[in-house]
This record gives sequence, structure tokens and C-alpha cells, in this order.
Amino acid sequence: MIDRKTQDTIKWAAESGELFAYFGYGSLVNRTTHRTETHGAIRAAVRGWRRHWQDRSYKAEHAISMLSVKAESDDEHSLPGLLVFDQMQNLPALDEREGGYDRRVVHASDIELEIDFGFEGPIFIYEARPPVHENRRHGILQSYLDAVLQGYLKEYGENYVHRFLVDTHAFHAPVIRDRHAPRYSRHVETSEKERGLFDALLGEHGVEHTDTL
Repeated sequence: MIDRKTQDTIKWAAESGELFAYFGYGSLVNRTTHRTETHGAIRAAVRGWRRHWQDRSYKAEHAISMLSVKAESDDEHSLPGLLVFDQMQNLPALDEREGGYDRRVVHASDIELEIDFGFEGPIFIYEARPPVHENRRHGILQSYLDAVLQGYLKEYGENYVHRFLVDTHAFHAPVIRDRHAPRYSRHVETSEKERGLFDALLGEHGVEHTDTL
């Protein structure tokens, strides 16, 4: 939750052209993965977009899955996530972090906030470019998925971890076990309880695990 003083600061900075917001739907929901000095974040949802897994949108040695969004035919479909308020000077760093993605504009009317304090700055969401290989088998890094699920657990609770698994398309990709040696550069520390929860829910949804592709 953002307090009133911070809300006023965000509103002033946005009006001055110094601030933008971006909608996180994957690892960006986990505040631990943020690398820029932001003005805070708030739980939010965006209408008209849906998450899915896909292969890399650029040439890479390993077939590692990317989490992306695409425009949803159901305009009322609501995707929960985190709306992060950042300084305009940090936008190039965010674009670099989101390599392989295109920055899209989101209309403020498509954002659902628990508290609407009149943010008038630009709002972005990142959509992955089409995969280089359409039919190649690809896998989800467990260290990345842990960061995503922990973010939803902390922000929304266990029910939304379950919802993530239900709502995200193309979850047929296997999960590559790499907790012992995380390959995701912004991996997070998880507790035994969290790992047990994530593994149990993935098992309930029939998600396959593998040590290698």
C-alpha cells in the first residue's frame, strides 16, 4: 500500500513529466527483483491482456521459456499484477532489462486500482516479440518461476498463486530444476514452506519437471 504522502509525490512527479508506471505480471510482481530506485508500487489489474509462456524471441543457445502477455479477445479479462512507479530517467534501464520485449502503452482506463489517486503519467506493459523457433521444445527456469510465484504469494496470497497457474496459457512447458544452481539472474531466496507450496501446486496442475531439455 502507498501512503497519502507518497501518492501526492507520485502525482506531482507525474504531472512534471518525471515519472512513468509499468505493469508487472511476472517477476516484476516480486519487489525483490527490482533494480531501480522506484517511487513505490501498488497492487493493480489490467484489462484486455493475458499471460502465456513462449520460446525465446531472440537467438539463444538454450531453449528457455519467456513469460509474456498478448492482447485478449475478452476485453474484460482482468490480469492481476503490480503497478510500479519509476523515474523517467530509469526507463532505458528497464528497457534493457526487458530485452526481447516490446514496450506497449496501456490506457489508464484499463488499469484497476484499489485506490485511484489520479496518476496521469504514461503506463507501459512489456510484450515479448514472436519466438524465433515456433515449435521448439522450451522449458521454464525453476529459479525464475520461484521469483514469480513468490511475488504473487507476498502481494496476493496463496489463492493467486493457484490463479497464476490456471490463467497462464501454454503451461505445457516443463520446469527445469535449477534451484541448486539458479540460472535466473535475479533469483530470490525462498523458504522451505514456499518451495513446498509451489511444488505441490505445480504437481496438482500436472506441470512436468525435468533436469535438462
